[in-house]
Amino acid sequence: MKKNPPFIFFLPIFFFLFFHFLSLSLHLISYLFFMFFSFFMFPYSLQEVFSFSLFLFVLVSFFNVLLSLSMLPCYKNDMPDEVLLWRASMQALRPGIPFERNPKIAFMFLSVGPLPLAPLWEQFFRGHEHLYSIYVHAHPGFVPKTPRSSVFYGRYILSQEVRWGEISVIDAERRLLGNALLDFSNERFVLLSETCAPMFNFTFVYDYLIMSQYSFTAIYDEIGPQGRGRYLPNMMPEISQDQWRKGGQWFELQRKHAIAIVADIKYYPKLRDYCKPHCYIDEHYVQTMMFIEFPREMANRSLTYVDWSRGGPHPAMFGKEDVTLEFLDRIRKDQKCGDIGQPDHACYLFARKFSPGSLEPLLKLLHFS
Repeated sequence: MKKNPPFIFFLPIFFFLFFHFLSLSLHLISYLFFMFFSFFMFPYSLQEVFSFSLFLFVLVSFFNVLLSLSMLPCYKNDMPDEVLLWRASMQALRPGIPFERNPKIAFMFLSVGPLPLAPLWEQFFRGHEHLYSIYVHAHPGFVPKTPRSSVFYGRYILSQEVRWGEISVIDAERRLLGNALLDFSNERFVLLSETCAPMFNFTFVYDYLIMSQYSFTAIYDEIGPQGRGRYLPNMMPEISQDQWRKGGQWFELQRKHAIAIVADIKYYPKLRDYCKPHCYIDEHYVQTMMFIEFPREMANRSLTYVDWSRGGPHPAMFGKEDVTLEFLDRIRKDQKCGDIGQPDHACYLFARKFSPGSLEPLLKLLHFS
């Protein structure tokens, strides 16, 4: 079913009509103004009055058009989901690549609105423009005010509303993957939130991911109500209970696995219909599908650090006072994950959740230049 475009798509039309009406009013006022002066003050002819008024009208209209165009959302494409996923699922069957290219990493930000840690990411990306792509999925009502000099300018994709724990989260992830897969140079796909921060410089992250033969997503079998307790027999025969898996939402995938997700019509309908709220589909869809289809190609862990030690339905939020050199080193030097999947021994490349107030110490302590 084709979805309606977000209402911000109509903002430029509204503003164009508003300012066009304003320009018509100015045209009429200027015409009456010069008519008055032509008859009572100065010897202006009707032709001169009309010519000047027409010039003023054209000038104002021209600036109206520029203003309206500048307010258009910077979408990378405007394809509906059905078309996007269909196109993104295509892959070359002929081996080899008949042209030179640099394999890139697609950084995909799933965000509600602005990116408070954008200055940190700007430093992270600087100087590596040919080795990465950026895609941002924000709330459809959010109008980005991104300067043209920013790496995030023009990187917002056509989006839909996302509700935590519902199928719309998976739709957003597939939408991000679909856009990123349209670029054949993208080889790795990293899902991030607006609260994520990189823990190492770009070169380290790039080499770590490009050189790895695994995809990274946390996958485990949890016995109990928060794991297998969420499984329903209706998911048979596609998914059996002993195949049901759980894990964190944030993944880092190879291109092969990203294509499988956007092309999937087997597992997606089952979880859409039977993994309802209190099941938290983002903790099960990718994890279960990857476990069934590619069990030996998963590192079974995420590269994004989160802290669940404080309890509750959400991980801890790190504020300004939490961000110290000791805190960052503890994440960067963590080696408890074993040695599966990484060419360099580091467990985490990214961490979350960082509050906007943590930006200042992050910029001071993380040196990416």
